[in-house]
Amino acid sequence: MSVHQASLLLDPGSEALRFLPEGPYPIDADRFSWVAIQHGPSAATGSLNIYDFRTSSNQSFDLPGRPGFAFPTDRGNFVVGCERSVGIFSPSRGTWEPFIEGVDSNVTGTIINDGLVWDGNLIFGTKDLEFKTKKAGLYLWRRSDKQLISLRSDQICSNGKVVIPRSDGALDLLDIDSPTRKVMAYRLDIQGGQIDSGTVALDLSQQVGVPDGMTMTPDGRSLIISLYNPEAAGFGRTIQVGLKDGKVEQEWQTPQSPQATCPQWILRDGALALVITTAVENMPADRRRASSNAGCLFEALTTQLTDFSILRRFLPVFSELS
Repeated sequence: MSVHQASLLLDPGSEALRFLPEGPYPIDADRFSWVAIQHGPSAATGSLNIYDFRTSSNQSFDLPGRPGFAFPTDRGNFVVGCERSVGIFSPSRGTWEPFIEGVDSNVTGTIINDGLVWDGNLIFGTKDLEFKTKKAGLYLWRRSDKQLISLRSDQICSNGKVVIPRSDGALDLLDIDSPTRKVMAYRLDIQGGQIDSGTVALDLSQQVGVPDGMTMTPDGRSLIISLYNPEAAGFGRTIQVGLKDGKVEQEWQTPQSPQATCPQWILRDGALALVITTAVENMPADRRRASSNAGCLFEALTTQLTDFSILRRFLPVFSELS
């Protein structure tokens, strides 16, 4: 296993933005977005953020609630899961137009969390705000008929997600319900609107920290998972784990920031960069003082990649509805 030190990329500049960053996602070859899920322990709102490598600057746009995910659209906007709605947010106009509402309408105390775009569809989950009750949902929004379909209703904190096409044309949905410390693999039938009972793809119970955000390596052979460590530690860990043998192949460390939340591939200056978000959330004062980089964003430059379309094959934009 090789171990790498990630470099500090962005100090968001305020405790509000450092509280709970997640969900970095490429916009183009020079910019990426990320969400500040919650602007503090008692805050009811968060923001969409856009970082520009060319100017080393970050723009923040307040949202009408707490976002779980945000992905760029083909019209320069973002599809955002916010509280219990999904809609289109326009940074240039400051407008919010929901097209999915009433998520988790049969329970209380949950909000939308992590998600992904696949072939025009949305797959996303929710989380129990108390992090203890199996009542959070896993959903498919099927673009063909604009239907919201419940895939599961018994998760606690639905986090990292990846879809992998199979050689037989089927799809595997890899999904983390964080408290289980397992990555589950489901056979996903989008047309039928269902998943099977699933199997354990990776058991991470022996790792220090709780698995949070996840992406895959461009070759589809391994998963990259950030581990949220709520204990005192000198660094956070994001690990690459082989799908076939479950072995840790690489590790990226985020110095003075143990609560790693989400990894994602970004293209900058012709190189493939792994951007890792971290959080301050729930840190007591003494640990916060020792974790000077908590809530910052980090990056690790890997290999040269000049073709942005390679990223778009597994990190697509969302096509807005007409």
